[in-house]
Amino acid sequence: MAIFRYSAAVVKRFPTVQGGVIHAVGIANGPSPEALATRFEAEQVAVRAVLGGTPLSELPSIGAWRRAFRAFGVDPTAYRSAAEAMLRRLTKQGSVPSINTLVDIGNLVSIRHALPVAVFDQRVVTGATTVRLATGDERFTDLGSGETQQPERGEVIFVDGADLVSARRWCWRQSAESACGPATTEALITVEALHADAADAVAAAARDVETLLREFVPRAGVTNGFVNATTPSFDG
Repeated sequence: MAIFRYSAAVVKRFPTVQGGVIHAVGIANGPSPEALATRFEAEQVAVRAVLGGTPLSELPSIGAWRRAFRAFGVDPTAYRSAAEAMLRRLTKQGSVPSINTLVDIGNLVSIRHALPVAVFDQRVVTGATTVRLATGDERFTDLGSGETQQPERGEVIFVDGADLVSARRWCWRQSAESACGPATTEALITVEALHADAADAVAAAARDVETLLREFVPRAGVTNGFVNATTPSFDG
């Protein structure tokens, strides 16, 4: 069982938050099969064409994340939400690289819907994963540098029962421990939004994640649910 929840303080400060949660077990992860890699490349071409020269800040979903980052004291142009960072790379560099099956599924859906999709390995998670405000005493291992850090007090984090942080600045960057690789057999996948049509957008993106999981990770057991200010916890 995986437990994912928003703290009371987070839903009070961000009452429009909508999250889709997918728990997948019995995973065999590895390089993306050719069919998924081809689909991911085609999605990138399609998204570039749709975006054209539109500033990313004008997308409702991206604009809402920028406002949320500012609300907990983070400059959204210095620390971009995962969705904005990926779309920025796509529009400026022309492509997003393939990583592995699970990550590519998340990234494909993320660029399609302009929403952050996080795929967390569950091997080292203790108890529930909670989205809450940091005290500053928690532990985070940066995925890029391997450096151990403490989040800034008041920033939104994903954290487990042992104060191990799996994501900083809400949807800015995941930890080294939470990154999915060949050894991943269980994953928690989240899709989140804050804008006016967040519930519909999250539901559509979550359906796409599940469809791709069932196609490309067919042996996985999948459960799902939705979390928001009214129902802030998922047990599944």
